[in-house]
Amino acid sequence: MSPYNTVVLHSIQYSIMNSFGKRLRTCREAKNLSQQEVAAKLKTSYTVIGKYERDEMIPSVEVAKKLSKLLDTTVGYLLGETEEVNLLKDPAMLKRLNEINSLPDEEKKSILLTVDAFLRDAKTRKAYA
Repeated sequence: MSPYNTVVLHSIQYSIMNSFGKRLRTCREAKNLSQQEVAAKLKTSYTVIGKYERDEMIPSVEVAKKLSKLLDTTVGYLLGETEEVNLLKDPAMLKRLNEINSLPDEEKKSILLTVDAFLRDAKTRKAYA
């Protein structure tokens, strides 16, 4: 690997790690979990969780999946790929969206218009509550 590629790779890893650690800590604290509690659920030590949070280590894909499930978020959020903490983490909702997407265009349009109306009404109720 060329020195340039090594620098780019380290830069990308640092960006991912930095984002991951901060987001991991924020999610853990939002769930009122200690590093020890997270470590126990993952069958690791709290020092490993601390290293993730300080961006000293990158977890494996499997560990990132376990962390996202435990903290009720997505791997994409922890990695900084999205700003949405809860984006499509609900498998039932994702399944419904995929089913809607597979419908003929006219049926899909009807469903989306109905959903849009419900969302508009909910926002209006919330605004005047």
